[in-house]
Amino acid sequence: MSRAWLIGAGPGDVELLTLKAVRALAQADVVLVDDLVNPEVLQFARDDALIVHVGKRGGHASTPQPAIVAMMLDQLRMGRSVARLKGGDPFVFGRGGEEQQALQAAGVHVEIVSGITAGIAAPAAIGIPVTHRDYAQGVIFVTGHGAGEHEADWPALAATRMTLVIYMGMRRLNDIADALLRAGMSPDTPCAAIESATRPEQRHVCAVLRDLVQRVADAGLGSPSIVVIGGVASLAAPVDALLQHASS
Repeated sequence: MSRAWLIGAGPGDVELLTLKAVRALAQADVVLVDDLVNPEVLQFARDDALIVHVGKRGGHASTPQPAIVAMMLDQLRMGRSVARLKGGDPFVFGRGGEEQQALQAAGVHVEIVSGITAGIAAPAAIGIPVTHRDYAQGVIFVTGHGAGEHEADWPALAATRMTLVIYMGMRRLNDIADALLRAGMSPDTPCAAIESATRPEQRHVCAVLRDLVQRVADAGLGSPSIVVIGGVASLAAPVDALLQHASS
């Protein structure tokens, strides 16, 4: 079989793509692309590469995971090199681990090309460090997508006093905020929600936990967004400073 890559395309800004990702894309015969990948990234693919869009975006129709793996294996068996291109990092809520397992089970060696994950880049885009010795000794990345038996243990997470960075949490933001408040997290905990981070259409709101859901609704923020909960969110840069930087 030919070569296979799992590539992280970063959080959105094409300039945050790694050099290793650029080199891999330039070699691939076939590129399977997720919806959250900035289309500008495809400028680094070969002109004759086959580009296949396979979805994978919360709340939208997606190509089933087995079908994606089957496509990759079919192309590899035909002697073509395949790049699987994902938003952010392929091993952070990107199902890259599952794809690696499936390909390895078929005897395929997979090269992992890490990308900058939105959980770090989105807060940084508005001046929030996810760790800071005066505010948080660590950071926890968690999906807000689960419910029922797949629900995160919000009381345990609240007790850590670490920064919480929530992926795919916008549809259940009210439930998440309520769970954290019930767990004893202070209603005055600083929070931020950042939509389309690092891209020209980036927007965000900052609020304390008790007001977060209403502020997000008032601003009309949606997916894709990252939510940051913890003292570090108080370090967000003023909006006018961000606007000045964006226009410079």
